[in-house]
Amino acid sequence: MSTTDPLAGVRVLSIAINLPGPAAVARLARQGASVTTVLPPSGDPMEQFARAYFDELHVGQDIRRVDLKSPAGLAEVDELLAAADVFVTSSRPSALRRLGLDFANVHERHPQVCQVDIVGYPGEQAEVPGHDLTYQAVTGMVRDGRMPATLVVDLAGSERAAAEASAALVQRGRTGEGSRREVPLSDLAHTMSRPVAHGLTVPGGLLAGDLPVYSLYAAADGHIAVAALEPHFTTNLLTALGLAPEELTRERLGEVFAGRTASQWEQWASEHDLPLVAVAG
Repeated sequence: MSTTDPLAGVRVLSIAINLPGPAAVARLARQGASVTTVLPPSGDPMEQFARAYFDELHVGQDIRRVDLKSPAGLAEVDELLAAADVFVTSSRPSALRRLGLDFANVHERHPQVCQVDIVGYPGEQAEVPGHDLTYQAVTGMVRDGRMPATLVVDLAGSERAAAEASAALVQRGRTGEGSRREVPLSDLAHTMSRPVAHGLTVPGGLLAGDLPVYSLYAAADGHIAVAALEPHFTTNLLTALGLAPEELTRERLGEVFAGRTASQWEQWASEHDLPLVAVAG
């Protein structure tokens, strides 16, 4: 950590497990914050399911295992809160209230703390259970019965949570007191689903793969992704391939791209300043 990092000197305490909370505090840590993560005695499920990812998200953090259901455990967390600037949670509001870790209680004891509560749904719906899959499903991002390729809502939520933490710190600089920021993952699902809702990425949509200059193509081995969407990229693509404008069809480009390997096309694109890459995996 450098004193020039934007969050140098900021102390973050997290009791969030799974993905959104840990990814959020990992972002804050990369910006210079000092992070203490409190895990239950049983640990974070991510430790068992994806240990390498868990380790990646907790680099440089002070990790403690504390039983929050015990008086001693709560006393330890309260001591950490006394020195904290930001407190990140991902539990249901009722669970936080039972532990005395809801914002009203925390603010009364530690008014300097900016609390970021990651929840499933906003306001009175915050007790409704859910996970990335359900948030994606109800907003139209799950298609044709296929599982999503990544945890887009969880990760978008983590970025929002990190941003809200920074916003709360700025506000505290003006008011002298911490505030609460709620991050409902369902809201993030709504935001991330807007290209689907507006038809951009659904079958037949502009960015769904039917457009010749924004699509996937089979190479001699593997596939390539072409994203020459802007007019100057389209012109450069045609010129570099030696094609006439009337040859700009998926069929014609498919014939051309089948003639080299994906890595060869990627190198070629780099030489011609074109947005074309080999598809990983």
